[in-house]
This record gives sequence, structure tokens and C-alpha cells, in this order.
Amino acid sequence: MSNRRRKQESLDYHKSGRPGKIEVVPTKKHSSQRDLSLAYSPGVAEPCIKISENPEDVYEYTAKSNLVAVITNGTAVLGLGDIGPEASKPVMEGKGLLFKIFADIDVFDIEVDASEVDKFVEVVKSIAPTFGGINLEDIKAPECFEIEKRLKEELDIPIMHDDQHGTAIISAAALLNALEIADKKIEDIHIVINGAGAAAMSCAKLYLSLGAKKSNIVMLDSKGVIREDRDNLSNEKAFFATDSNIHTLDEAMTNADVFLGLSSGNIVSKQMIKSMADMPIVFALANPDPEISYDDAISAREDIIMATGRSDHSNQVNNVLGFPYIFRGALDVRATTINEAMKLAAVRSIAELTKEVVPDTVNLAYGEKVITFGPEYIIPKPLDNRLISVVAPAVAKAAIESGVAQKKISDFEAYAQELNKRLGLDNKLVRRITTKAKRNPKRIVFAEAEHYKVLKAAQEVKDEGIAIPILLGREAKIRQLIEDNVLDLDDVLILDPKSDEQRDIRNQFGEILFDKRKRKGLTLPEAQKLMRERNYFGSMMVDQGMADAFISGISRNYPSTLRPALQIIGTEEGVDKVAGMFILNTKKGTLFLADTTININPTDNELANIAMLTAKTVRRFNVVPRLALLSYSNFGSSMNPSVAKITRALKIVKDKEPNLVIDGEIQADFALNKDKRQQIFPFSDLTDNANTLIFPNLESGNIAYKMMQEFDDVETIGPILIGMKKPVHILQLGCSVREIVNMVTIAVIDAQTKRK
Repeated sequence: MSNRRRKQESLDYHKSGRPGKIEVVPTKKHSSQRDLSLAYSPGVAEPCIKISENPEDVYEYTAKSNLVAVITNGTAVLGLGDIGPEASKPVMEGKGLLFKIFADIDVFDIEVDASEVDKFVEVVKSIAPTFGGINLEDIKAPECFEIEKRLKEELDIPIMHDDQHGTAIISAAALLNALEIADKKIEDIHIVINGAGAAAMSCAKLYLSLGAKKSNIVMLDSKGVIREDRDNLSNEKAFFATDSNIHTLDEAMTNADVFLGLSSGNIVSKQMIKSMADMPIVFALANPDPEISYDDAISAREDIIMATGRSDHSNQVNNVLGFPYIFRGALDVRATTINEAMKLAAVRSIAELTKEVVPDTVNLAYGEKVITFGPEYIIPKPLDNRLISVVAPAVAKAAIESGVAQKKISDFEAYAQELNKRLGLDNKLVRRITTKAKRNPKRIVFAEAEHYKVLKAAQEVKDEGIAIPILLGREAKIRQLIEDNVLDLDDVLILDPKSDEQRDIRNQFGEILFDKRKRKGLTLPEAQKLMRERNYFGSMMVDQGMADAFISGISRNYPSTLRPALQIIGTEEGVDKVAGMFILNTKKGTLFLADTTININPTDNELANIAMLTAKTVRRFNVVPRLALLSYSNFGSSMNPSVAKITRALKIVKDKEPNLVIDGEIQADFALNKDKRQQIFPFSDLTDNANTLIFPNLESGNIAYKMMQEFDDVETIGPILIGMKKPVHILQLGCSVREIVNMVTIAVIDAQTKRK
């Protein structure tokens, strides 16, 4: 991606729609005058009185218990330095977004125009009553040390400077596991730390808490080794000053067991790595370029244990593994601080989680058959759903045991279940499948490449490594669109089915189509003429193995786009009719809806086949399907023939797949509400909320998903064509770039599965 385009895409992302990345949403009903009178005047007086009588009741009647302030003065923002509070706001909003999606913690980002310690501390203290916790962010050293120290002394809520402690906690967990693999003891190892900022200092101190010896640590800053004979050292640096006869990074690396880099890229050579002790542990965490590249490091030493801050290599040291869950645990027990015991609990819980059997959802997300504890897996993956239910309880328990918790948790198993439920873990489906797609990208044919949205989507999937685009259309027009919109697709294959260059392959494709359809009224000249159409040409490319999946439909109606694929590619073995499925990502989890696009009024047998085909597809996303056959009736409350059809379909499915969780006929509200269903229909085979909804006819399914698409808090993916022999997916007319990208991602996953 060109630098110019990357910059523009970032700007467009942040200003599109509602500017920024976060918003405030009501959590109570507010539609009636009665609701408003309770929310504000006069009803709001009652909780005010309660809180005035007992200040601790603020946690019961307000959002304080789930509200964290992300606060900065903009003096050390990313690699940009001191850019000021206003310029830091996009970063703080981003941090708020991560808090929400990983731990369901609400955030107000606060940018303070105060670089002086006293003024900054005073501002934070004055607004602290609003919050249940404070995350300090992007504040330069050494001021950040003093700010955090004073705020922790003067306030009674959890406070953490993530730049310091986040990296320290995650790298410490990785270090413990790396040492176990290398069969080394932390008290014996020699550690080199390049960089002496806030993160480096915190890492070093946490390693000491775990048993490392200060005398075995050599720290370097931009001026070289921090030695006792250097002048004008800060108190923090002076603490780690060495009297060893070491003056350069080269000398420090000789026979060192561990290298921790928190500095700048490409400053460590292969020779330095070769000079380290047996089984060297190298954490090169500078971003975007590590102190030594992953490839150079592993080529220098076969026995190396390597970690970086990047997502494209094994062992990513990422703060998101820690801070959301640390604050989650601290908030849930109303901790008065985040102390050393809580940080160490986070370290050990993250380290121990790495040694457990990795769920299939994680294996699939990262395109691995089995991820196991070892040199290439010393810390959990960021998309591991288990983190919240492991780290948060460990932190909460440590807070209780160390005496800083104001609220006790007696049943930690129930607490872990509550965490999983509140987070809506299925909402991570898109992130999981995207990660999986990137591990093994496939060739995707875009039939409508003369459309800007399609080219934009092709650009995104190319940049993200999700897919390898193949563009169909008039080359001159496509290249003009690429130029006009500053896209980087010059190296992408462009084919025009009507061009002279494609005459031979077009004729060859026509002969293949004729052979497939000659007894269905198609002549050879007609078949060869059809191959001038992009939907026929693209489908044949997939059929003949020249591409892995086909995407079309943004500018043409569904039936005309589907027909070529059915004629050329056809259905899976044993499938008589294909069906359409939508994925809905909601706050309450992911729902799968079928049939939403194809079968107008399926028979009982067809409905049963749609149900089984949908269940098979849902399993491909590593989700256990729980099916509800929907109706306006519940379990025989109506004897209408349309209801009887559903009853017969249920019997067919249960006879063929007795282990499939399915029930019906049932109304949608009962299917989606376990408590409501168990009160009225305790006999139902649905033991949990249904996640897969099968509609009795196309009318009901289409109306349902079209209506849901218009809700802001619902993300739809589809329609996903299920039952095809090879991946073909038909877009909705006028769909967005994001929807196209999501469909391409599904197509890649589909292609990965069908190739097995």
C-alpha cells in the first residue's frame, strides 16, 4: 500500500459517518414520558439521595463501576512524540474501543492540556469521582512515573499507566514460558534491555519481582550502556546502572540469555544474536520495525525463542492481552488500586493459559491444525476468547487476597461464566474468520471490477492478505478507475472476457459449457457467446481451477447472477437445492439465518435439507449449531398446513441427524429467549438460545434479514450461498465495501474448507 493511500484511508476511516470511533449510548428505556421522568427529573433525585447518604451506592446506581478514563496529555503518543492533547485524541478513542470490544468496559477519553506534573495530577484528581478506574496513556518519562505514583497514593480507584505495565505484564508472561522451554531459572539469567523509557523500566522491575537479579541486568539508552560512572542519570535509570565492564550493545549481548528491545528498529545484528548464550530469548518489540527482523533472528540461531510486537509472526507481545482484563477484574471487585500482586496474577494466568489445550476456534482463526506450547507459542493469541475468563478472575482474586478489594466474589466459576456472557463472544466471529483467511489466502474472481466499490474491496483484501484478487472487465476502464481513485492494483490480474486476448480460453470454456448443457437445449455457438459474459466466464474459471471462488451481484439481480454458477459449477454431492444464509452479528451474539434468498416456499423435505445444510455450514465456522424451525405457532398450537410442514421437516431432520440440536415449530421470541422458553415450554430440545434460525418460506426470511440490516447495532454478512460444489457468493445490489470484504472473507474460508 502506498504511503499516500494509507494516510488517506486512515483519514477517511476516522471521519466517515459519525466522526471518531466511540459514542455514548443509553442503557435504560427512554421512549416514554414516564421513562424520562425516572431518568431525570423528578425520579433521578432518589438515587442522588441514596448516594449522598452512602457514597458507595454510586456503584449501584450509576455507570461508575464499569467506567474507565483513558487520560493523556499527548506528550509521548505512539512514535510521534509530544504532539499535544488534541492530536492524541484518535489514539485515546482507539484505546476506548479496545476496552469495549475485549472486556465490555465503557470509556471516556480525556485529553488534558497540562505537561506539568502538579497540574496534570490536580486535573485528574478533580475528575476522578466520575470513574471506576483510570488508564494513563502516552505520557512521557520521567513525568509518567511521578504522575502514576502520586495518583495511586492520593486516589482509591484502580490506576495503571499501560505504557509501563502493559508491556511488562505480557512480556513477563512470555519470559516465564520461554525460560521453562529453555530450561533456565530466572534468578540465573543475564538480561539485556535496549531502551530505557517507561515500558523498559516497568519490565525490568517486574522481572525483578519474578526473581531476576538486578546485577544480571544491563540496560541501554540512546547514549549507550547505563553505567554507574555516567553523569546526570535520572533516579529511574540510576537504579539500573551497572558497574560491569560493558560499554556497548555488542559487548552486552555476548553470552546474554535474554534480549528485550523497546527502542528502534534494525539495531541488532545477526552476529549479536549468534554471540548470545544457548537457547537465547529475544523479544524485539520495537514497532513497526523490530530491533532485528524475525527472519534474520531465526536464521541466525536455530535454538532461538523469538517474540515481536507484530501480528505477522509467532509470539506477538500485545498489550491487549492484558489491560482490558486487568481493569475488568479490578472493577468487578472495586479494587482501590492495581498492586503488584494483581499484576503478577495477570502474568501467571496469561503464562499458564498458554500451556492449556488451545480451542479449535483459536486454531481455526490462525489457520493452524494444532497450536501447542513451545518456542513458537509462548503467549496466547489476541483472539483467544479464554483470556477474559482466565485473567480477569485471577486479577480479582489477587485483589481480594491482598486486601484491596471492596467487593468479594464467592463463586469464581459463575463469575467466569458471567464474563463470557456479557462480552458476547460470538461477536468476535468476523475477527476470527479474517485471521483464518489471512493464513491461507485464495484467488477470488471479481466479476464486476468496473465498479468502484468492488475495486475498493479488492484493494482492502489484497492489502490485508485475505485474498488474491482477479478482476474481470474492460482493462482500460478498470485501470482508469484505479488511477482516479489512487488505488494500488497495478500488479493484479485483469481479464476481459470479450477481448481478443481471451478468445482461445473463451472458446475452450464454451466447449466445456456446451458439454455440460448440450442435453438441456444449449448449442455450442450459444455456449461460446455466453462466455463473453463475466458471470459465465468467472464461474468457469472457478470450475476449471483457475480461481478458487467467485464474487458477483452488486449491479445485477440475484437470479441472473446465480444462474451461470448453477449451470457451470453445480451443487455439492447429495444437495438438490442450494440455499441462502445470512450471518447477523449482534450484541447478544451471532445468528445464522436461512433460507433468506432462494427457496420461495420449500416443502417439508426441502426445509429439512435446508436445515441440515445450514447446520453443516455453521459448523465450518467452528460454531455448534442450535437450530429453531420458526413459525407463528409453538409446538402444535396451530393445525394450519404451513405449520404441519414444519413438524414433518423436524421429524425428517431428527431421523437423519439425531445428534443435531433442533426444535420447532417455535416462535422467534421463544427460540431466542432461554428463560422465557423454559417457563412455558420446559420440554423443548433447545437447552440454550437458538443461534441458527430456519424460516418457513422465503418471504419471512427475506423480510427478517432486510429489517435487521437497518439496525445500527447489527452487522450482517451475506447472502452466503450454501450447497455449491465450489465457492460462489452473490452480493446484494448496492452493498457496501465492508459487506463485499466480509463476503470475500467468507469465500476464502469456504475455499479453504472445500479444498480439504
